[in-house]
Amino acid sequence: MSSATETTQRERVRIYATGSCEGFEKLRESLTNHPEIEMVGASVGVSDGAGALAGGHLDAVLHATRGASLPADELASIREHTRAPILLVASNGSAGLLEEALESDVSDVLLLPQLVENVVFAIRKSTHSTRRHHDSGGSSGRHGKIVTVFSPKGGTGKTVIATNLAAACAKFEGRKTLLLDLDLQFGDAAIMLGVEPEKTIYDLVVAPGELDTEKLAGYTTKHACGLEVLPAPLRPEDAELVTEAKLGRLLEVARESFDVIVVDTSPFFHGPMLATLDRTDELMLLCSLDVPTLKNLRLALQTLDLLSFPKQRVGIVLNRSNSKVGMKPNEVEGALGMKVRFEVPSDRAVPLAVNRGNPVVLAEENADVSKAIRSMAKELFLAPKEEGKKRRLLPALARS
Repeated sequence: MSSATETTQRERVRIYATGSCEGFEKLRESLTNHPEIEMVGASVGVSDGAGALAGGHLDAVLHATRGASLPADELASIREHTRAPILLVASNGSAGLLEEALESDVSDVLLLPQLVENVVFAIRKSTHSTRRHHDSGGSSGRHGKIVTVFSPKGGTGKTVIATNLAAACAKFEGRKTLLLDLDLQFGDAAIMLGVEPEKTIYDLVVAPGELDTEKLAGYTTKHACGLEVLPAPLRPEDAELVTEAKLGRLLEVARESFDVIVVDTSPFFHGPMLATLDRTDELMLLCSLDVPTLKNLRLALQTLDLLSFPKQRVGIVLNRSNSKVGMKPNEVEGALGMKVRFEVPSDRAVPLAVNRGNPVVLAEENADVSKAIRSMAKELFLAPKEEGKKRRLLPALARS
């Protein structure tokens, strides 16, 4: 009885299965019905599962191969989408396969047939090793939180929220903060902060040599409040050079250097956005009190569901929540089927601050909008129990 209780309390491991070999389909079925495993999906071809691999926050990938040698190209293809540990499954393994796997980016090799409990043990062992490695962090001991601000529609105030949230984290929470502008063609984060950067993300990704924390520090621009900014490219045509692989490496290095990385995005589910989602700890979905935005946001939530993005990491941010436009916050919640996590009121101080290139949380600290965004920043760093007690504080503040 105690072991059953332990199983239900254990967090299920999220896995995705690719490839094929003799006995693999039967193994997948057994894992799908196992209480410790959440089978996110499966596909024979890696490209067919690109969406789930990139956006699924997977704990592990099972890849089956029929060959007697390491499928290097297939493994490389998986690595383009996720950094989750890969367990290789084979039905006719050889000594050469095992030797190659030990020297490559493979966590374990499972030769079929295998007892399903042995497979589950191997999966848990690989995910535990990966988490322990991440928890050790870099030389600074940091493992920064990635907060992505996204809206599927322009004009919702996404960049305003992103820049002010980042400034609030740096100034009022005392966190080492990076603002990353991933609206790669038309990013405005630098302008809204009133900074004129010498270097952008384009300069960083085309620079020769391996990216590390010291190199990253040489390409950010520091704001007076302590916030560091990595702006979007100056020319739209340079956006295509910021590839998913380079962005993935950038985010991993940024985690080692910063307490929090706030990511401003474009309104599209393109490659860079999917690479960011794969590493996002908190996804702030911006909404406003109008039907077109609600329609787009519902589509965005459906897309996130298809990508297997964890719902518990999604927070709805209702911007300009006190606007008198014939729609109320509870109607938004009904339309989306989700509770609004944060409400940010409209304030004429915002456009004034934007035009002056000074975040409103710094320019007008006592404005209602500034208080709301500062409360949002504070909640990002609350412990789970504390967060549960204070979650409704912000909407109450916004309505006052």
